[in-house]
Amino acid sequence: MAVSHDAPLGETTAPSPELPQQAAPAKLVLTLAFAQFGAYLAVLTPVMVTLALRVSQIVPEGERGTALGQVLSVGALLAMLGNPVFGALSDRTTSRFGRRRPWLLGGMLAGLAGLAVVAAGSNVPTLLLGWALAQLGINAALAALTSCIPDLIPQAQMARVSGMVGVATPFAMIAGSALAQVFSDSIALAFLVPGAIGVVAVGSLAAVMKDRPARPGAFQPYSFREFLRSFWVNPRKHPDFAWNFAGRFLVFTAASCVTSYQVYFLMDRLGYSEDDVTAKVFTGTLAMVVAIVLGSVLGGQLSDRSGRRKPYVLGSSLIMAVSLAMIASAQSFGMYVAALVVFGFGEGLYLSVDMALAAAVLPNPEESAKDMGVLNIGNALPQSLVPIAAPALLAIGGGGNYGALFLFGAVAAVLGALAVQFIRTVK
Repeated sequence: MAVSHDAPLGETTAPSPELPQQAAPAKLVLTLAFAQFGAYLAVLTPVMVTLALRVSQIVPEGERGTALGQVLSVGALLAMLGNPVFGALSDRTTSRFGRRRPWLLGGMLAGLAGLAVVAAGSNVPTLLLGWALAQLGINAALAALTSCIPDLIPQAQMARVSGMVGVATPFAMIAGSALAQVFSDSIALAFLVPGAIGVVAVGSLAAVMKDRPARPGAFQPYSFREFLRSFWVNPRKHPDFAWNFAGRFLVFTAASCVTSYQVYFLMDRLGYSEDDVTAKVFTGTLAMVVAIVLGSVLGGQLSDRSGRRKPYVLGSSLIMAVSLAMIASAQSFGMYVAALVVFGFGEGLYLSVDMALAAAVLPNPEESAKDMGVLNIGNALPQSLVPIAAPALLAIGGGGNYGALFLFGAVAAVLGALAVQFIRTVK
């Protein structure tokens, strides 16, 4: 792929972008959702289930929480760093195939290769290496995929499409849980099948989307200075972007408390065996996804109709906080599932407006992939920090304190709800 390096240093960036005006066709919307489903199926199945099971097969029981935290945190750190860098490179790509398509396909193929290394690994360093490659590859694809929404979808359609695309993520969670259960006797297939589906799904979007290359001379050369700028949007010049980043970071911190440690919660607090836990994760995820779909469809319709975004972020974040408090006190599987249903409804409301809100506060739509990559640090960083903080929270009071972990998540969700209310340019 070619990356534009034609503009002299110091020259201003591109002129006004070609923003979409006409309604996106149904085929494009469906393939966007399918691509989102496939990419997150590939990356979330290990995060939710299979990495924890693989670590349990390799290390002694007393060390598994720390080992899992190491693998997840290193992978999430690379995802956080890679997403905005790959986004900036995608913005500059002058390939005749477009500026998004090469990163969509190349990233997913690299991610599949990383998952193959994880599947074959027999020690923690090998898992770290494979998961690092998987995270870098899939996040290169996600950087391009996320920018496709502001690239291709008009504002009048934004929340509804955002809701449809966003709801693909929880469907990926339930499909990943189901595949982990189906392939419980073959850990290799439990990694490789979701990765292969991700390649096919993202490939379908690459086949149908209209993708223009970057205009030569539109950007400054990708120097070390530009590399550093990949991680930065000036909060003084763009305070709404900064507040949205803060809110997203805090809300995804809350969500990471659920997704990263649910396997060990079910095993340690509720007493399920390794053989039973995949079925329990599937049941809980199924209930949660039904609630997510309901919340997402309802929120997208109401938000587009009213033209308001912030009230839905406020309400959804507070609902997620309540659900995390419920999980913190859950002593039975029924209580846990009930809490996941509440969590799912809140997450669905959030997903329905999250992308629309993000697109509305982008500083420069011509650099949408780079700026969405910076915002996506708010998604990825919690996946790194929560596993680092979790052992200390779990150790409170002698160990196994999942109540402290989930209450920490509840506080983060409340703070995330408050941060978004400081945005001025979006209702």
